Amino acid sequence: MGRRSLLKPESYARLLDIPADEESLIRHYTLSPEDRYQALARRRPWNQIGFAVQLCFMRYPGRILAAGEAPPTAMLAYVADQLGLKPDVFAAYGRREETRLEHGRVLQHQLAVRLATSEDRRAALVAAIGAATATDRGDAIAGAIIETLRARQVLLLSAKEIDRIGLAGRAVARRRADAALLENLARDQLEALDQLLVVDPEIRQSRFGWLRSHPEAPAAENLAGLINRVAFVRSLGVDPRRRDRIHADRFKQMVREGEITPSWLAADFNAGRRRATIIAQLIALGEALTDAAIGMFIKLIGRLFSRAVAEKKQRHIDARQETTRALRLFRDTLRALVAASDANDDVLDTLDAQVGWHRLMQVQPTVEALVADSEPEPLIIATERYASVRKYAPRFLDAFEFLSSYRYDPLLAALELLRAMNRDGRRVMPDRIPMGHLREGATRRLINVDGKPDRRRYEIATLAVLRDRLRSGDIWVAGSRTFKPFDDHLVPNAEFTARKAADDLGLGVPREVDAYLGAMQDEVDFKLKRLAWRVRNGRLTGVRLIDGELVVAPLSGEVPPEVDQLKQEVQPFFPLIDVPDLLSEVNDRTGFTHCFTHLRTQEPVRSTSALMAAILADATNLGPKRMAGTSIGVSERQIVWARLFHLRSETYKGGQAAITNAQTIHPHALLWGSGRTSSSDGQFFRAADRASARSDVNTHYGTEPGGKIYSHLSDQYGYYSALPLSPSESEAPYVLDGILDHETVLDIEEHFTDTGGSSDHVFGLFALIGRRFAPRLRNLKGRQFHPFVRGDAYPSLKRHIGAVINVALIREYWDELLRLAMSLNLKTVAPSTILKKLAASKNPSQLSRALRELGRIERTRFMIEWYSDPHLRRRCQAGLNKGEAAHKLKRAIFIHERGEIRDRTFDSQAFRASGLNLVAGAIIHWNTIYLARIADHLRMQGREIPDDQLRHVSPLMWEHINLTGTYSWAAKPLIPGTFRPLRQPRSAYSFVA
Repeated sequence: MGRRSLLKPESYARLLDIPADEESLIRHYTLSPEDRYQALARRRPWNQIGFAVQLCFMRYPGRILAAGEAPPTAMLAYVADQLGLKPDVFAAYGRREETRLEHGRVLQHQLAVRLATSEDRRAALVAAIGAATATDRGDAIAGAIIETLRARQVLLLSAKEIDRIGLAGRAVARRRADAALLENLARDQLEALDQLLVVDPEIRQSRFGWLRSHPEAPAAENLAGLINRVAFVRSLGVDPRRRDRIHADRFKQMVREGEITPSWLAADFNAGRRRATIIAQLIALGEALTDAAIGMFIKLIGRLFSRAVAEKKQRHIDARQETTRALRLFRDTLRALVAASDANDDVLDTLDAQVGWHRLMQVQPTVEALVADSEPEPLIIATERYASVRKYAPRFLDAFEFLSSYRYDPLLAALELLRAMNRDGRRVMPDRIPMGHLREGATRRLINVDGKPDRRRYEIATLAVLRDRLRSGDIWVAGSRTFKPFDDHLVPNAEFTARKAADDLGLGVPREVDAYLGAMQDEVDFKLKRLAWRVRNGRLTGVRLIDGELVVAPLSGEVPPEVDQLKQEVQPFFPLIDVPDLLSEVNDRTGFTHCFTHLRTQEPVRSTSALMAAILADATNLGPKRMAGTSIGVSERQIVWARLFHLRSETYKGGQAAITNAQTIHPHALLWGSGRTSSSDGQFFRAADRASARSDVNTHYGTEPGGKIYSHLSDQYGYYSALPLSPSESEAPYVLDGILDHETVLDIEEHFTDTGGSSDHVFGLFALIGRRFAPRLRNLKGRQFHPFVRGDAYPSLKRHIGAVINVALIREYWDELLRLAMSLNLKTVAPSTILKKLAASKNPSQLSRALRELGRIERTRFMIEWYSDPHLRRRCQAGLNKGEAAHKLKRAIFIHERGEIRDRTFDSQAFRASGLNLVAGAIIHWNTIYLARIADHLRMQGREIPDDQLRHVSPLMWEHINLTGTYSWAAKPLIPGTFRPLRQPRSAYSFVA
């Protein structure tokens, strides 16, 4: 095994080598009159230019000119020009070593710099340790060493010495972090930690593995298993506050290492590292298991009431026949009563003769049952499954401490009552019970049966309220990372206040509310009046006013008819290629595999073939084991090792960014867009085997369980985000997640979604962070404008005018809205976390209402423009079409296992989504490169191809790519900078009319 290094040689080159770009030359190497005088005072021209070059080296980057080293041509020419000399005279400077050394000593005295001493090296080591307390990244550690040496006016060390000091500093920082986590632990606690890696005969695996392999499918027994794990972690007596002894980023790094380290490998660590890794894992697992248990409880109670609602509907359907029979009997009875009245006969005799008294008596129980069950409340139906709830509810309530922002929260009192009754084994409710947490009216009436509270209904209703308030953040749980106070998700108030005072919020709205509201009121009023005038006078393209309603005509196609012919002509020219070769060629051009660094050492992967095989295993849904079985040139061990230590969310983001960045700067991609707009959409995949148990059903996609991959795609066909979602989840909370959390060079200004990605809250947040939200809204004519004044100011739009904007609410909560937006920009919290909490509460908070009012303003502005501007409608449609077309490519890649998701855990599904998007992005970029070459080739042959036609030829083709079969990773690569020859169809112009 080769010696480890802190950074690759090319990384040290970026830190220590001489820059050659014009801006850097001017900044660092412009000689002053004094500098030129000192240089020209030397006798010979080569000594003059050599002296000046040494001067430049010592100033920046701050090192000596090595023996025999030749500076970059651009730098040498720039310095020589200032001295009035020719650059080639520098070649004679190195003939006499004593001259170079003498010049070095003179310059050290003149610039007040010196060579490093042992004391300087110790200071560099201290700096390396300080940087390594927070990160293992070599560039950060090497940068800290260099900055320390510069601050001490010491000439930089060689790359080899910096590497050695950096590695030593990182090792010391790791040992100190390990020691800090283990400090003051008793011997029996340390021995208990070691026992976690030993196979326990009772569960037939190590406790460490058992804790990490917790179930995710919502079920009563699985929730009990999660609670057992939480209790076990607590029994070990590891104080979660130990994490505060080390830097937060170092702790996260140790957690990530522990997550991917199997028990057998952790057992091989030295005692300090092994125990510290376990401590970090236990602290993180305590939070993760708590979150998982609460999340499963929320799902179980949600499913309980979803099934109750479904059963209520089914009961109506099942009772339809008996209802019809009863209505017919009622019809016959009415006819008999009318006939008796008209003939002045005895009512009962007529009724008995025409209907039959016995028939009425027979149907009476059925009618009474129908009346009693005509509107069964979901709570009553849910209570019928009380026995299944009791399997987990008592243990769940006992396992966690629930907290509230209200001092005397009636829900907490109700939970304590249920706990006490469970402990005492009591079934009968006391006469006075907490009811303040329940809705007044129907719910409270249902709980009181014959004047006494019903235990079952009360418990189910209380658990339902607990579920809702956990989701909204009104109730939180001690020891949870996700279910914590809403305010804890945001930046501290002090930091927000300071940045607001300094006008450093970096948002898309003014810091003063009056400035925003004044501008919006004027704009909305003017644009509504203009819209009303235009529609009255028929001045809107594709929009008419019919019976007081605005009606938008469908968009006509803008694709020229010649495009289909061009597509057919272009396709046969693409070279045939296997997907491993394609990935290899894209890697040669983008270097995306360099982003998949080792988790601990940060070194690049040793076998790029194994790494790409692991990525392709995710993308094709084949899995590592079968990928190895169908691969030539890589083994299963190599693939598994690459997957364990190199594939994680942040490296997938980096790899995707490398490909998308290359796509963004490719000249041909400019035909499709500027990279300033994007779209997002969800793609559904069925779930099978173990994955089906943890997956949800959305009837929009059918009756089978599955999952969605929610992807963000730029207008240049560059993927920059992939998120696995439950199909039952709304897409709206996740729209901003992808836009704010990616590593590409894209700066998205306008974003398109369909109706599923839209909500007033999303409109509000987009405006706050300074971006434009442009969804394609379904049933647009049913949506209303929200003006600042009463709707009678716009009589032509009367049927479209909704409630007036609550200006006072926005003004009151303006600072909180700014603080929320600032937290999103700083990535303190994910937008989806906030939006789900704001949308979950049945009694929205004032902040939620204020954000909704802000969103109504922005949605009104957008809807006015949608009606007024056909180009916006067409741009939105085109953006969404790109994303929907890209789904076909991903469906073709995700082909194995019948295209079904079979991964049990969320992390594995996230890997599938990331791998799929990365491979799709690689195919798109490779196609873009060759599409440009094909267009150039055809133009050189005399074929006229207007850009207006070529921009409609997308890079989403895969007919020329072999996605299946045996994957060979040992193929001879192309020479860097070269291309595969284009295919030459027998009749290249057979499609030309």
